Amino acid sequence: MLFRRKNRKEQAKVEINNLKVQTRRKEKKKKEQVDSKWITQIIIIAFTISFCLSFISESTIPNLSLPFGIILILLFILINIVFDVVGMAVTSADEKVFHSMNSRKVRGANIAVKMVKNAEKVSNFCCDVIGDICGVVSGAASASISVIISNNLNTNSFFTSLIVAAIVASLTIGGKAFGKSFAINKSNIIVYESSKALSYIYHPKQLKKSKQ
Repeated sequence: MLFRRKNRKEQAKVEINNLKVQTRRKEKKKKEQVDSKWITQIIIIAFTISFCLSFISESTIPNLSLPFGIILILLFILINIVFDVVGMAVTSADEKVFHSMNSRKVRGANIAVKMVKNAEKVSNFCCDVIGDICGVVSGAASASISVIISNNLNTNSFFTSLIVAAIVASLTIGGKAFGKSFAINKSNIIVYESSKALSYIYHPKQLKKSKQ
């Protein structure tokens, strides 16, 4: 028994050391593959989108009626969830499927191939950039809505803001939780439908060679 336990401990140590070595290799590769151009672009894109959405929410919500203000917040939450689903789906999709579709000239298949090939960037844009910006903007919008509710109903502004913020957060988190399982199970369909929609406004060069 003692001999078996020693062997198990030694095997475990070997496996842990192998895991550490593999992790270091992956970290080294990722450091070498850091795309400084993409980082600069994503910072500029994030600033621009954040500025525009914040401007829209700050300039419109205080002047809107309560129902329209709620609809606008729900719209931000929906955008957040949809982009999170797309970002998750891209990381789970099968590239071979879209190469096959691209060889048959299916609309949007070439965009789908590019999306899957650049899954890390697409996921970063959808989940981090759009997701975080919508989260910040919907949070700011919920603060404006809570003021409107408090003034109309003569409720305590502090507790009203807490309740509204909690509702917005729960809807966002719950929607993302549902969306993640959906994205993994339907990843290829989601990526295809997204690329098909993009094909109406984005026309990249057709891939010269499709890999099977």
